[in-house]
Amino acid sequence: MNTLAVRLWALRNVFLLFFVKPRVLEVNERRCVVRIPLNWRTKNHLRSMYVGVLCIGADVAGGLISFHLMQQKKADFSFVFKDLHCRFLKRAEGDVHFTNEDGAVIQDLVRRTLETGERQEAVVHVTATVPSKLGDEPVAEFEMTLSLKKRT
Repeated sequence: MNTLAVRLWALRNVFLLFFVKPRVLEVNERRCVVRIPLNWRTKNHLRSMYVGVLCIGADVAGGLISFHLMQQKKADFSFVFKDLHCRFLKRAEGDVHFTNEDGAVIQDLVRRTLETGERQEAVVHVTATVPSKLGDEPVAEFEMTLSLKKRT
């Protein structure tokens, strides 16, 4: 159901996200895992995943927990990533799993945003792996500043 919700939202709001066909493997208050397949849509001339697609996966995994919490609390936020720092460590030559385990940080961010009504920010980390080829060894690491503001 989470995959369908993300894809429908993407179809309406961010077509490029819809185009790369992300699949939500897990999302809860603590953790999020999203998979993007390596295929003709996402593969570059070196037969590895485009850097832009890797950034799309990090964006989804980094923001999905806040989206999940927003739905649970029936609150309406605008959220955006203010910056992105990434390290590309190896070529992503298979389906890539993007994992965000900063749920506690995001929960605190949502709480602060609701309490103050002001824009709040926190840094979230996403790790990209290719389990079919490299197990848990990261192919990329992302650090992004998530900015939330309650909509009025």
